[in-house]
Amino acid sequence: MMKVTGIATVIVMHINSSDPLKLNRLLQLCSANLPVGGFSFSQGLEYAIEMEWVNSPQTTFDWIEMNLNESIARTDLALIKRLYQALHDHDFEGFKRYNELLIACRESSELRLADVAMGKAMVRLLKNLDSIDSAAYHPLFDKQENSFVAVFAVAAYLCKLDLVSAQSGYCWTFLDNQVAAATKMVPLGQTQAQNLLFELSDKVEAAINIANKIETENIGASLPRLAMASAWHETQYTRLFRS
Repeated sequence: MMKVTGIATVIVMHINSSDPLKLNRLLQLCSANLPVGGFSFSQGLEYAIEMEWVNSPQTTFDWIEMNLNESIARTDLALIKRLYQALHDHDFEGFKRYNELLIACRESSELRLADVAMGKAMVRLLKNLDSIDSAAYHPLFDKQENSFVAVFAVAAYLCKLDLVSAQSGYCWTFLDNQVAAATKMVPLGQTQAQNLLFELSDKVEAAINIANKIETENIGASLPRLAMASAWHETQYTRLFRS
């Protein structure tokens, strides 16, 4: 079906049981085995744990949920919607503008590094996948830095995933990364970690709804404690995660 949105018309068709290949492509894009380096970054969480801002299952939930609703929803997910529209319209210049906006929204050099490094790895992967022909989109990637979010959107679009499934999958990569990091450092037990994933994934639909109602001029977020944690992580005495 087609759904009319605030910026234009984008295809919204939820994956169902008759789309096993699409479901598997979504799982593949969200897998921890995807070689993009996402699990080498903690997104500021390592420093937050060092400062004991995060020190229990409840504070872990609060930290991740806040980032999901106030940052991921209002920046990453909102821009995935616009990136999808640009791909649908073959609007490469618009796509590049949204990519630049994504990178500009990163509030610390570490958050920017994570986004760009993962984007570079994702571009390299897309260009070498035998089952996906990404040649038509190579001009989007050449001679510029690429946000992981933007390249993820291209990969999901090439896999013929609908917008909401792509947004949901992106949320899962974020939640899975954060809970895995917390499991190592808080630390959490395996069952506590699984309970957290259930509780946090319950919040994904609301985050997507927030993202898809935001007007373009309102895209962006500022989480000072996240930005400070990420910036201070660079000089943390010991680190398990990349800075």
